Amino acid sequence: MLDNFLSQLLNLFNSLELNVYGALEIIAVLWLIQILNYLLAYRLNFFGITPRTLFGLICIPFAPFLHGSFTHLFFNTIPLFALSCFLLISGTDNFIHVTLIIAGLSGLGTWLLGRPGIHIGASSIVMGYFSYLLVDAYKHPSVETWVLAGFCFYYFGSLILSLFPEEERVSWEGHVFGFAAGLVAVYLL
Repeated sequence: MLDNFLSQLLNLFNSLELNVYGALEIIAVLWLIQILNYLLAYRLNFFGITPRTLFGLICIPFAPFLHGSFTHLFFNTIPLFALSCFLLISGTDNFIHVTLIIAGLSGLGTWLLGRPGIHIGASSIVMGYFSYLLVDAYKHPSVETWVLAGFCFYYFGSLILSLFPEEERVSWEGHVFGFAAGLVAVYLL
């Protein structure tokens, strides 16, 4: 029994090591887009989600790639990197499906019920990955899912606080809908 547990734990850490490169590629794309956006004086942010407008609906796929500043992107980078590594363990296909569900549902929720303004950032994806990994451990209990959920909760548990409005400039709606979309993704997949 202990050998089986240790074997599963070792497999988990080996999988994490392999997934670092995939997660780094995602982060690199976000930083390259941010540099381009900066050079264009943040004109790309126009392609964020503007609630209840046709153009805002069309821009749902672009919003997670855009950030208001390098600081904004930096604070999304760390949890996005770690949670992407964790989620990639379940396979690239699952990762893509979960990401598409979270991006689509969180964007649609923000578009339908968000405050006026332009909503941008990968925070909705981060919140979706966070909730997905926590609930996946409950729905599919294994050494792997419980260890990942434990890491998520221990290191990123404070993300739960971002579900509540703090600052006017922060799209807490994206956080809430991202979190909810992660829950939906667990049950759809």
